[in-house]
Amino acid sequence: MKRLFTITACAIMCTFCGPFVEKAVAQTTHHHMQSTTHAERVARRAARLEELAKTIDSIVLSHDFEFNPQTVQIMPAGQMKFLSNVLYTLTVWRGSVDVCLPYYTGIVPPYRLVMLNTSTPDMRNFVTQQTEDGWKVSFTSNLYATIDYTFTFDIHRYGGATLTITNTWYNPVQYTGTITQIY
Repeated sequence: MKRLFTITACAIMCTFCGPFVEKAVAQTTHHHMQSTTHAERVARRAARLEELAKTIDSIVLSHDFEFNPQTVQIMPAGQMKFLSNVLYTLTVWRGSVDVCLPYYTGIVPPYRLVMLNTSTPDMRNFVTQQTEDGWKVSFTSNLYATIDYTFTFDIHRYGGATLTITNTWYNPVQYTGTITQIY
């Protein structure tokens, strides 16, 4: 009988006291989070961002990187379209370029959407220039035509990038995305 009473009393106490114990544990964790000062959190965040900036610098200076687009827009004021295909990339690797991107052709609407899907070792006038906000990388290539395409990257120091592709026949096409290391 004592055993039944003890088990019943423990069950009732756990049922009613459990939420208070959980609250006490949550308050202890919250107190621990508050014990790290704002300045310490800001310093850790700044160190992570500085490390990311060094990584992006290294990737750009190696001249081996991949651009992963998220949007495409015909310039100067075309509609921006979001890209969800993970196979859309532009890879600069060992002095060659591998392009798989949607591209708008035409001078006036209606523009036609085509695919730039080729690899070529033809990269001329490769220029890497450091700017206040990151890097500017540009090069020229004739992909599979007699006209030259100029690729200009504006790379933010934390990995965001804008790619603008221009040529003499069509309006510029601009992509936004990220720069990543080739693995």
